[in-house]
Amino acid sequence: MISTKWLQKRRPYWERLEQTLQRADGRGLRVLNRAELRELGALYRQTAADLSAVRVDGGSQQWTAYLNDLLGRAHNTIYSGTGTRASAIVEFYARTYPRIFRRNVSLCLLAFLLFVVAAIASALVTWFYPEFQNYVLGPQMVDTIHRREMWTHSVVAVKPLASSGIMTNNLSVSFMAFAAGITAGIGTVYLMLTNGMLFGVISTACVMAGMGQQLFSFVAPHGVLELPAIFIAGGAGLRIAQALLFPGMMRRSTALRGAGQDAVRLLLGCIPMLIVAGIIEGFLSPTSLPMSAKYATAAALFSALVMWLGSAWKTKGLSQTEGAKFGSAPSA
Repeated sequence: MISTKWLQKRRPYWERLEQTLQRADGRGLRVLNRAELRELGALYRQTAADLSAVRVDGGSQQWTAYLNDLLGRAHNTIYSGTGTRASAIVEFYARTYPRIFRRNVSLCLLAFLLFVVAAIASALVTWFYPEFQNYVLGPQMVDTIHRREMWTHSVVAVKPLASSGIMTNNLSVSFMAFAAGITAGIGTVYLMLTNGMLFGVISTACVMAGMGQQLFSFVAPHGVLELPAIFIAGGAGLRIAQALLFPGMMRRSTALRGAGQDAVRLLLGCIPMLIVAGIIEGFLSPTSLPMSAKYATAAALFSALVMWLGSAWKTKGLSQTEGAKFGSAPSA
């Protein structure tokens, strides 16, 4: 079992490694002198050995997560130091981001569940009490649905402008879901619930008006990227809330700093997803393409998304082999 004395002895080295990484963030290893580079290598090896020690202690999960994240940052800093900016971006999205998603998948699933619960509840209320849609959508929107008219004709008329506006709106929602995590997660939970409620009411109102196929064929091509991106942004907000409410054995400021870095990187993956979704929603979703073509596009995009994010399960963060090769665990 890891002792408090051992933790107090090792923590200054972890904090020193974190400070060194903060100096190198955005500018690379060139900001460090020769002595600092040697120290970085030593701290990296020592921290890898410390991670091996805390992993065997079932009561040190918070420290395991912290050290794993710290080593991941150190690994990226050390081994991307000679790469170009473009290659670093490719490396981040191709390999680093899926691992970050995997570490936070439970929080993203929680955001998804909040959305689904609100969507199902509001759909049932709308089905049994149709007048509820007037309070959520407003009389003008409800009247449009009752006339069985889709509201997407304005998107078709001004595609570039509409696409830009859609991207801006989706990015705003995602950044709000992320930033609201600082409210102990209350704002993030509220956004997931309200978006779920809106989706449930609109879906049910359109189904009741005989427009279900039109709505779902419109939503499917871009929704398979847009909705997961919002859930991931919600997971990023909940990550901040988790550190704020449950810092474990770490100081709250230390937990928030680590969670904030993880959450920001988690949010970064949403940006290309929302850009692609905005382009599709502005140029493809509202067109008169056959429904089969739209659903096929949705299936292809969702499959690509699952393959990308699912690649993280092939390597579990910093692997045991990678951690072990830098030294044996010190005694606790």
